[in-house]
Amino acid sequence: MDGDGPRPSGDAQAEARGGRVESAEGFLETLERSDLPPLRGGRHPGEGFRADVANRALGPLRLTELVTPQGECFRDARSARARDSGLWQVEVVLRGQVRAEQGGRTAVLGPMDLVLIDPVRPVRFASSATTHVTMLMPRHLLRLGADEAARLVGVGIPGSRGPGALVSSLVRDMTRTVDGFRAHEADRSAAAVIELVAVTLAARLGDVRPVEDEVLRTRVVGYIEARLSDRDLTPAKVAAAHHVSVRRLHKLFQDQPLTVAALIRRRRLERCRADLARRDTTVAAVAASWGFTDPAHFSRLFKATYGHSPRARVSNDGAPIVNDRLVGAREDGDRKATKRKGL
Repeated sequence: MDGDGPRPSGDAQAEARGGRVESAEGFLETLERSDLPPLRGGRHPGEGFRADVANRALGPLRLTELVTPQGECFRDARSARARDSGLWQVEVVLRGQVRAEQGGRTAVLGPMDLVLIDPVRPVRFASSATTHVTMLMPRHLLRLGADEAARLVGVGIPGSRGPGALVSSLVRDMTRTVDGFRAHEADRSAAAVIELVAVTLAARLGDVRPVEDEVLRTRVVGYIEARLSDRDLTPAKVAAAHHVSVRRLHKLFQDQPLTVAALIRRRRLERCRADLARRDTTVAAVAASWGFTDPAHFSRLFKATYGHSPRARVSNDGAPIVNDRLVGAREDGDRKATKRKGL
């Protein structure tokens, strides 16, 4: 071959790997050999099993066309691989119907619809007899922030209109037309496809944010409420538990009466105030039981909030406190307090 002719790059191979598979176990093994994110077997009704797997690559893009019978499969935390953390997975349905569940969301996809999947998080698929394409791409090329990803994984994207329709049409054709590219042609073509995926996701992002914020905020509040006695309960820990950044968590509460740290502190103080009404306890014991590690700091917070010291709360054999009123903590004071120890 002379230097001017088409030169397939190492990432744009003419020959597809995979082929015909006639058992559910063999199908999952073929996927693993194809270096796709692993899946585990589920329900496959019917006597016979027949599937086709065809793998292609275009620069940094990896595409696998799958023709599968009706059935279910899943990935749990045990089967996830660390090396897949550098990838994003986009599923595009060409024929049939697929139900994809991830991140507490369920996407029901028909022909040409697509969904973003995180390949290292648990996921479950259930489908009719389908033809669909799994497209894998490096995360750094898609430039999708952690906050945006948290709002998009598991959200169905229509492939009948807008940029989603362009992505679906391209993916449908790409599995058959990626041969014969020079290396630089493959890279530039892949970059164009990834950019179109980014445009599609950005368009969908504007549709899902308000409802998702409310749902996520409710989950965060419930998580905090159940873990108030945890001394290590911090905004960073809350954010990590919900797979979002600390910045995203703070933004989620920016229009609320209290910041996340202030909410944790206020709810802890309310629990302490209720416990201090009992006569068979001490201030130090109550403070420690609700996550306050510094008794002096706790006393200052309690007095600033309720107008009297915690010791006064348990004085006189538990007699009612005169002028026991709530002093509203100023928001700027709440924010400054997040930097002090003993949240």
